[in-house]
Amino acid sequence: MKPVRVPDLRSMKERGEKIAALTAYDVAMARLLDRAGIDMILVGDSLGMVVLGFETTLPVTLDMMIHHTKAVSRGAKRALIVADMPFLTFQLSIEEAMRNAGRLIQEGGAAAVKIEGGRQIVDTAKRLVDIGVPVMGHLGLTPQSVHQLGGFRPQGRDSEAAEKLVKDAELLESAGAFAIVLESIPAGLAGRVTASLKIPTIGIGAGTQCDGQVLVINDVLGLSDGPIPPFAKQYAQVAETILSTARAYIEDVRAGGPHR
Repeated sequence: MKPVRVPDLRSMKERGEKIAALTAYDVAMARLLDRAGIDMILVGDSLGMVVLGFETTLPVTLDMMIHHTKAVSRGAKRALIVADMPFLTFQLSIEEAMRNAGRLIQEGGAAAVKIEGGRQIVDTAKRLVDIGVPVMGHLGLTPQSVHQLGGFRPQGRDSEAAEKLVKDAELLESAGAFAIVLESIPAGLAGRVTASLKIPTIGIGAGTQCDGQVLVINDVLGLSDGPIPPFAKQYAQVAETILSTARAYIEDVRAGGPHR
């Protein structure tokens, strides 16, 4: 099948075709999602929480992101691979952002990068696009700002915050972003942003009016430890399958097996 490219997402929006995205962090998962026909794989800095056991995404380093993006890019041949730029890899200077984004593409094998924030990162986004790095924006609940936001709370709830978010989305589009993730904002606001932009919006906990949806693969599979976000739909209980499989194996070994 023909690989999904950055311009294809805009064409999908124009056709009214929804974009399906999931996260992946290793070659096996990337290969399976690719075979299933997923449009986009996000190598999210969420790996800090779901793979590495941190409480936030803040401890994730660029080297960690490159390591996991390499694995995903070896497994996915059709899906568009987007890699998160982790905390403090793009905020300090535009030059550093260019260098780090370049590493995610050159070493990691990503086709694009995702950066969190609104007007404060617009100049950085524009410069990245100018040198040929496709940029996806991320507005609403931005996990790298978890301390400033006072936790993982829904955003854009009052009219002032909503107006700011709409303007930030327009600024990111003007800077050349090819898509914007909208996380944990009211469905009506997400619909308003989606209608105002020519580029696609990808929602996570932002209602059904976005041009596409993304979820963390561990939440979707029922692999998460503890409660999943209220907006995430669990399609399987893979944790239970792994537990029962491991227990069956342990019993087999205790009985002198494993036997075939």
